[in-house]
Parts: sequence; structure tokens; C-alpha cells
Amino acid sequence: MPREKGRKVVASNRKARHDYTILDTVEAGMALTGTEVKSLRAGRASLVDAFAQVSNGEIFLHAMHIPEYTQGTWTNHEPRRIRKLLLKRGEILKLSGKVREDGLTMVPLQVYFSDGWAKVEIGLARGKRDYDKRQDLAKRDAAKEINRALGRRGKGMD
Repeated sequence: MPREKGRKVVASNRKARHDYTILDTVEAGMALTGTEVKSLRAGRASLVDAFAQVSNGEIFLHAMHIPEYTQGTWTNHEPRRIRKLLLKRGEILKLSGKVREDGLTMVPLQVYFSDGWAKVEIGLARGKRDYDKRQDLAKRDAAKEINRALGRRGKGMD
């Protein structure tokens, strides 16, 4: 059977980009069981409240919800279990150093399949304050208004 090509996004964490300023991103593999992979292939996952944490020189993903596979039997997985992330030693040391020294946090941004392999995009993030969130919303609204005005002008409505 031919291998899948390309990138198929299963879940994305839109709230993370609202609550955090993303400074850097890293792609990591995930250690999953068979029923977790089947549930992900069905497009079922949630990254709400999920976070990554360094423990004993390894990085683990906490609170990511992958619902039980509907056709699974007694071998089904626990939906919110802690999952190990697969990274190279240098990447783990770099991420753990930044988290420890700079006070950053690791937030999952997307879960996707890349050439058939389940991957997660982890972002090194710094929390936004309320006024930062308001400024971002104001900038986005202003950009939308400008695009609307240019669209109307292009159509000859103004």
C-alpha cells in the first residue's frame, strides 16, 4: 500500500495564539498506541488546556484529549493519558534550558500527520497580558476594515 504524502492537520490550538506570544516552534513525534492513531486518523482530537513538560530529561504532553476509538475493544486507550514526545537529545536540552531560564512554556499548536507519521507542533510561548490581547484584537479589526474598504473601492462601490 502506498505511503501517504503531505500534511493532514487533525487539530489546532487557536486559543494558544490568542493567549501566548509564540517565540519558536518545534516539530515532535508522539509515542501513541494503535487505537490512538486510528482515532486521530478519524480526525478526533482536542488540544484545549494541553501543555508539554520536561520530566527526567524527556518531554511529555499532558491533557491532550484523544477520544476512545469507537471500534476499539478492551485494548482501547485512556483519552487524557500522558504521551511521550519524540525529540532528539539536543532539541530536548535546548527546550528545557529555555523553559527553565526564560520562564517560557511549551504549548502544543497543532497535531497533524506528516507523510503518514503523527506529529505535534510545540511552540515556545510567553503568556500575554490582557492589554496585549486587546492590542492584537484592535490590529486585526483594523486590518479587516482596511481590506473591506479596499475591496469596496476595487468594485467601484465608493
